Amino acid sequence: MAEYFTFTAAEKRYLNQVNTDHDSMLSPYATHNADATRAQSYTPRFAIIRPPYSYDVDRIIHSPLYNRYADKTQVFSFYKNDDLTRRALHVQFVSKIARTIGRALRLNLDLIDAISLGHDMGHTPFGHKGETFLSENYQRGTQIRGGQKRFFNHNVHSTRIFRYILSSNLTLQTLSGILAHNGEKVYQEYSPISIASFSEFDQTLEQCYLSNDYHKSLRPNTLEGCVVRISDMIAYAGKDRQDLYKANLITSTEFEKTRLIGTKNSEIISNVVVNLVKNSIESPALNMDAAVFNDLKDLIAENYKVIYQDEHLNEQYFEIIQPLMQLLYEQLINDIQNKNHNSPVFQHYLNDSIQGNVYRDLEKRYITASPDDIVTDFIASMTDDYFIDICRALHLNDTLLDRLRYHEYFDC
Repeated sequence: MAEYFTFTAAEKRYLNQVNTDHDSMLSPYATHNADATRAQSYTPRFAIIRPPYSYDVDRIIHSPLYNRYADKTQVFSFYKNDDLTRRALHVQFVSKIARTIGRALRLNLDLIDAISLGHDMGHTPFGHKGETFLSENYQRGTQIRGGQKRFFNHNVHSTRIFRYILSSNLTLQTLSGILAHNGEKVYQEYSPISIASFSEFDQTLEQCYLSNDYHKSLRPNTLEGCVVRISDMIAYAGKDRQDLYKANLITSTEFEKTRLIGTKNSEIISNVVVNLVKNSIESPALNMDAAVFNDLKDLIAENYKVIYQDEHLNEQYFEIIQPLMQLLYEQLINDIQNKNHNSPVFQHYLNDSIQGNVYRDLEKRYITASPDDIVTDFIASMTDDYFIDICRALHLNDTLLDRLRYHEYFDC
């Protein structure tokens, strides 16, 4: 039966030529498959049809946490509405936008896909508000128990998941793109920097935990990573507005009626992508015209004012999710310290055959990691629904939970 699942010499010659032809078409500024660097040297089975960055994609989408994108908030948490974007859809939008740009600029599309699909793996339940609340608890806990405050940020945690928790052995190029993807601020030009080794990368990763804003200054080590970073912003800039309308929400401030880059999601994506490509052909960096850059920057600032910082939209986050996050964090810390093996932190996390290994002595199996790292990693891995269900199961504050209100499908 071996002939069914192995390539003949002639087939190998053909496939090698396919790979050679593919690489020869790449831009001189693209990342080639021969550039791929892993911490542990490894050649996957049938690498001839699964180049290094394609293998990274497989490692990401088949990881134990990938499914959970489907129940993690993008912007709107408390709405039963299948038309609203969740993380699973967002990373696909980012991948498609980035691959469109990458194809036009002759970049490595497998690397773009890997960074795009893995970049938000570290997101907490309840989106950026959940991220803020978890970081508050992590800072407080690490200062009390470790003597030094440490910070949580989702892009840093995405990297930690693949680098350490899952031991996915992703390439340095994919990990760099994931770590430096944070898209809170738009730039007119995006250019990569050099990262020489995993040792240098790990030092950078650690610095992100010690200084809260350090990660915002990072740049990817490939042009493909730069493409994903701007594509992340393009993907949410108009889509978050579209979701606002889908949820029939009325905010206290209205959006501008007209813009250079458009006001509809499709217009924003098309116009910004075209302008990026026009200004970046045969270039070692991504660029936009100043007028397009300023309009995109202003549009995203407007999103913060109208959507992300609206008190009415944020009410349940601060009144219910924030106190529940603190109660859950403290309960799980106590469970670890008291060796309560019936706790979900043991049953659903530390005893997991994949995720639990990083916290234990591999031979004797006792826990070696700090309780704050374990609890932070566990909560970050939760979906929105799991977070609410574990709070209910542990009866952390039933009064708070009873106040939680979801907008149902048939609400008037």
